[in-house]
Amino acid sequence: MKKIVIMLFASSLSFVLASCSKEDAAGCNLTDPQITAPASEVAAVQAYLTANTITATAHPSGFFYSISVQGSGNTPGLCNTVRVNYTGRLTIGNIFDSNNTPAGAQFQLGSLIAGWQKGIPLIQKTGKIRLFIPPSLGYGANPVRDGIGNILIPANSILVFDIELLDVL
Repeated sequence: MKKIVIMLFASSLSFVLASCSKEDAAGCNLTDPQITAPASEVAAVQAYLTANTITATAHPSGFFYSISVQGSGNTPGLCNTVRVNYTGRLTIGNIFDSNNTPAGAQFQLGSLIAGWQKGIPLIQKTGKIRLFIPPSLGYGANPVRDGIGNILIPANSILVFDIELLDVL
């Protein structure tokens, strides 16, 4: 089963990479995920926000966001590489991943979880956003493990990301 999942991921990633080029990076919507979180997940995120007196804007796909700095300049498309600093945490506060260095981390936007694919384009270069991502726009029912098998992100977790968009390449 794992081999099938890996093969499907690899083939879809190669399709995304083959479909994207510098010429179409600005208008690339070839792999735009048409995923919308179910009402139960949206309600769970809303309950978390309410319980913690957090003000955030709802996105039609089901995640919530708060922009602290809009930024200026380029807005990334799915085929762009983004250079970011970020911290990812669970709603209980545990940090599961982080990169906050002057160089940042680089990713092709279209290869990331749907919550990032839909959330990062809401800001521009130098912008800062906090995303509250329901499970179906994150890792869903799949727990994320570290290199030795420990669970970093339990299945069906709401994710909270602080993201600074350093550059759009």
